[in-house]
Amino acid sequence: MSSSSHQLDLTGVDPRLATVARVLGRISNLALYIAGIGLVAMTLIVGWQVFVRYVLNWSNAWTELSAILIMSWFIFLGSAVGVRENYHLGFDVLLYVLPKGSKKILRTISDVMVFAFAIGMVVYGIILIRLQWNERMPGLGISGAFRYLPLATGGFLIALFSVERVVLRWAGVNVDKDLHDEDPIPQADAIKEI
Repeated sequence: MSSSSHQLDLTGVDPRLATVARVLGRISNLALYIAGIGLVAMTLIVGWQVFVRYVLNWSNAWTELSAILIMSWFIFLGSAVGVRENYHLGFDVLLYVLPKGSKKILRTISDVMVFAFAIGMVVYGIILIRLQWNERMPGLGISGAFRYLPLATGGFLIALFSVERVVLRWAGVNVDKDLHDEDPIPQADAIKEI
């Protein structure tokens, strides 16, 4: 698995901001590696579960729940990396037809909306963690709070990375791909002519 897919050009940026961006890049890479390891671990656990159930006619109590927990981790960590790398879902059609100057504003609005959603993930994740703290997960014997820890952690990282994108964008760092360098999709051309 490779590290982050792009390196930000931090030339001319305040050294403190550049240091923060590099630290967040390392955190993003770590999250990506953990997500990748989690994907492999979940695959092995599910493979083991299938083998013992259908070949040995026996079942483990821990495999299904642990696979779901690991899946939660790699989904939320991967989502956070996707926000930092700008691979998350978005509605880019407007960006093809608007003037270049307005794209910065629209992308900032998008990142602020992602931030707000991420804060909701953190807040409600913490509420769920607190509600489940004294409950035990059958088969694993650990606190039920661990079910919701990936939600809060992923939300925190998504919020952090979306703030980073806004700050770097307004500091002059190119954190977005330039849509003027690409051929617009046919639907965008049709919208432009309306």
